[in-house]
Amino acid sequence: MITKAIEKAFRVAKERQWEVSYWAFDIHETIIKPNWQAGNIPTEFYPRAVEALRLIGERSDIKMILYTCSHPHEIEKYLVHFDSHGIQFDYVNENPEVDNSHYGCYDRKPYFNVLFEDKAGFDANEDWSSIIELLK
Repeated sequence: MITKAIEKAFRVAKERQWEVSYWAFDIHETIIKPNWQAGNIPTEFYPRAVEALRLIGERSDIKMILYTCSHPHEIEKYLVHFDSHGIQFDYVNENPEVDNSHYGCYDRKPYFNVLFEDKAGFDANEDWSSIIELLK
């Protein structure tokens, strides 16, 4: 469950005295319900996604990364759509705050602490509520 990853991110950040943790968010089947129609980007949010993303975005100890394979022109539309609902991402498909080190190379995969991705087990119909409860 995603709450375990969130709790671990907070714990590790505290132990290592990090000011922020980085959370990466997929769009389709995670934030937005897909419609599988080329040229017509879907815009219907999953229940409680907007509320949860606003809560996350209000925190100074979290940086939000939009992590998507959407085309650039679609990403532009999504960013406008998210912004109209009070959701702002710090970065898109990158994390310029974390440089390569002897621990990892982040040239092609941005560094993040928590991944919101349906293909990694995130359940958009249930997990947003759990996140809200955890953050409140």
